[in-house]
Amino acid sequence: MTPSKVYMTDFTARRETLQQKLRRLMIAAGMKNIDFNGKFTCIKLHLGEPGNLGYLRPNYAKTVADLVRELGGRPFLSDANTLYVGRRKNALEHLDSAYENGFSPFSTGCHVIIADGLKGTDEALVPVAGGRYVKEAKIGRAFMDADVFISLTHFKGHEMAGFGGALKNIGMGCGSRAGKMEMHSQGLPKVNYDKCVGCGVCGKNCAQNAISYGSGKADISEARCVGCGRCIGVCPMDAIQCRWDEALSVMNCKIAEYTKAVVEGRPCFHISLVCDVSPSCDCDSCNDLPIVPDVGMFASFDPVALDQACVDAVNAQTAAGGSVLDEVLREQGMKRPPADYFRTIHPDVCWEDGLKHAEALGLGTRKYELVKL
Repeated sequence: MTPSKVYMTDFTARRETLQQKLRRLMIAAGMKNIDFNGKFTCIKLHLGEPGNLGYLRPNYAKTVADLVRELGGRPFLSDANTLYVGRRKNALEHLDSAYENGFSPFSTGCHVIIADGLKGTDEALVPVAGGRYVKEAKIGRAFMDADVFISLTHFKGHEMAGFGGALKNIGMGCGSRAGKMEMHSQGLPKVNYDKCVGCGVCGKNCAQNAISYGSGKADISEARCVGCGRCIGVCPMDAIQCRWDEALSVMNCKIAEYTKAVVEGRPCFHISLVCDVSPSCDCDSCNDLPIVPDVGMFASFDPVALDQACVDAVNAQTAAGGSVLDEVLREQGMKRPPADYFRTIHPDVCWEDGLKHAEALGLGTRKYELVKL
């Protein structure tokens, strides 16, 4: 397969601002070749869990939205509700968090839409051609309603995926709550009986009549439940939860299959900013020291090549003093840096499984030509 082009610029800004550099990067990478005229354009990004300051600044989102609008498009920022219980588990709290973190129409020049609706149950069922683990992905509806899809990713470490790059932002990030459960779990949800008050809301919303209340608490029938996850979204007490029991290598492959469901059949463009490379996800309620210095901004039409280029760029850096990576290297007495920083800090995760599977699905190639601006 012919290597894909990945464009890159660093964070030095002596004669132009970083926003001007990002605009120049997007244009050089070919974003103007997309027909945006009158098209609804989704800019998918992580809006940040309050308390965690590792998310991308809204200024970068504005730069992307401004170029889309200049090219005739109709941009909006979007993310989907979370599976875990935090401050982004429904659209109202999610919007509050987005505004708190600076993502508002006044700062970004476009609106924020929570793609899977009020309770994370507004989804489109999208077939996955060639899917090994997922035959029909459950994607937040607004993502699929967009005519053009742009991913704007904060590249960082991730405790379950190894790293959070374009595939993670798209695949896991675009799943509805039921979709996220499908990626994280082997099957059915469970009930936390200490939280359940037997209110009956989950049973009323179960299309399979799989929930009963003989004990005064919700009981889920394994024989009837199909794992749609709707009960998780509607429970007012957060008593119904995902089991989080999927093998991490399989989860990464499911992420690749969900990514294919999102991007296939329409114009897409991908941007990743390798800065504030924290060891864990922006979903955490706090962010640790970056493991390496800020690297640069990357863009490509190929999300697989983009992720591989960002991984390689991080691994080429010197570990940041005081970071968890630096601590691990010292504890293990390593005299020279390991080949893979992400496996060093998350040794139970093989992130390569996801990229290999994405390549096999035809999402892109891990071979790339790096074009430095």
